[in-house]
Amino acid sequence: MPSNKSVSDALITQFKNCHILKDHKLQREDLWIRQGKILNPEKLFFDEKGFADVQVDCQGTILAPGFIDVQINGGYGVDFSIMTDEVSSGILLVAKKLLSHGVTSFCPTLVSSPPSVYHKVLPQIKIHDGGPDGAGVLGVHLEGPFISKEKKGAHPEHCLRTFQNDILQELSDMYGSIDNVIILTLAPEIRGSKDVIREMVRRGITVSLGHSIANLSQAEEAVIEGASFITHLFNAMLPFHHRDPGIVGLLTSDRIPAGRTVFYGMIADGIHTNPAALRIAHRAHPKGLVLVTDAITAMGLPPGRHTLGQQVIEIEGLHAYVAGTKTLSGSIATMDMCVRHFLGTAGCSLESALEAASLHPAQLLGIEHRKGTLNYGADADFVLLDKELNVKATYIAGQQVWKEERFQI
Repeated sequence: MPSNKSVSDALITQFKNCHILKDHKLQREDLWIRQGKILNPEKLFFDEKGFADVQVDCQGTILAPGFIDVQINGGYGVDFSIMTDEVSSGILLVAKKLLSHGVTSFCPTLVSSPPSVYHKVLPQIKIHDGGPDGAGVLGVHLEGPFISKEKKGAHPEHCLRTFQNDILQELSDMYGSIDNVIILTLAPEIRGSKDVIREMVRRGITVSLGHSIANLSQAEEAVIEGASFITHLFNAMLPFHHRDPGIVGLLTSDRIPAGRTVFYGMIADGIHTNPAALRIAHRAHPKGLVLVTDAITAMGLPPGRHTLGQQVIEIEGLHAYVAGTKTLSGSIATMDMCVRHFLGTAGCSLESALEAASLHPAQLLGIEHRKGTLNYGADADFVLLDKELNVKATYIAGQQVWKEERFQI
């Protein structure tokens, strides 16, 4: 039956025969979409007397919000931290490839680099919505260079910086414009970091704590100032100690301001974090867990030597090391792989695994009213998965942007 054209000329699409992730539960329910947004069917039926123009049979698949990756350094031969005139085309290449892994939005991440790299690269990365050409760009994640030398990980030491006197000028000198930045990772123990956190939060930028030797008190003070994320929990920070648990202690701290949530990134690739540690974090603070890939240039490529900013990276099996060392340097995992590994090792529900890659990153960035959920009025960005959580099709704004070749829909 045709829709009510007196209300809108836009087509109404009904996705049926699916299990929708809504209100933290998988529900046997249809999804209705118009103009790229999720419709309330009751208002459609009773207020508009409207019906679907197009019906899509989802073949009994799981219909979940599109995945959001807030820490990805590159992939498929593209390194976001390399100074080039072709940054935009590299972003688009990765964005297109991510669709097959259920990612509908992401934050291109730059590792610690010289000022010349930031000044060249950042203006070329534009925030834009996703579509047939690829996943949307939510903003840039700047991971460094204001981090600890003791916990630099794969970040080149010669690029690391501390704050001196005129902090705002130093930020400008380092990065240039930060208009397209959405996350900044820093070490909270660095002198002047509190002022930086306050300024970034004032500008609407999410501040993350990472690559740090901060104790719990320093981490708590940073959160009180406005920091709300932990970059790849357990990695590149002091290990948990019963007398001072460090940044890890934020997961159960009683000094978190009322109404605030501290989120934390987890690289669930089976390499960066032992399954027992993954379970400890999830059971301590399940609503804060955000799956990230921390993927590098080599994602989607065969073993060999690649780059991560100023460093040469060597891929051995599923491990990515700084060449000549055993220092881990990002991953080659995709987001759907991380979701499956997390579900298989964390002892969590299927719903929790999916929300860790969708709802939680959206909440972290304060965009859960339009991304990361299937609530009425939200963007119709979603993924169809089989029971083993393999991606079968990806949709952005209600439009199919990728489909597995053998999947019939």
